[in-house]
Amino acid sequence: MSNVDTRQIPRDSLFLLANVRLEDEEQSHRIKVRNLSARGMMAEGEVRARRGLLVSVELRNVGWVQGTVAWVQDNRFGIAFADEIDAKLVRLPVVSDSPTNSPRYTRPPLPVFDPVSPDKLRKV
Repeated sequence: MSNVDTRQIPRDSLFLLANVRLEDEEQSHRIKVRNLSARGMMAEGEVRARRGLLVSVELRNVGWVQGTVAWVQDNRFGIAFADEIDAKLVRLPVVSDSPTNSPRYTRPPLPVFDPVSPDKLRKV
């Protein structure tokens, strides 16, 4: 990615877990994805990332994506993807290949509450 300012690119704030593999290591590390766009992401984790390092990130519903560490600050770092991805796919639940297997990343639906009528609210 060039030195062009990319802060205008829409990104999704989220909290997901992913795996990252550094170019000089064979093992992958578990990281937290803090925000994501089509061109890159911000990650957090105990990884010895350094600017310019080539990495691969395994993103849910997308698979392994190649990129470069764009910046590092404490335990957070930015990754600029080599190719654009569909960031919306990462937010979708994982679809299982078999009807007997449940997807790894899906959560049970949250309960739906009836809206409270204004006359039942009280001032605090």
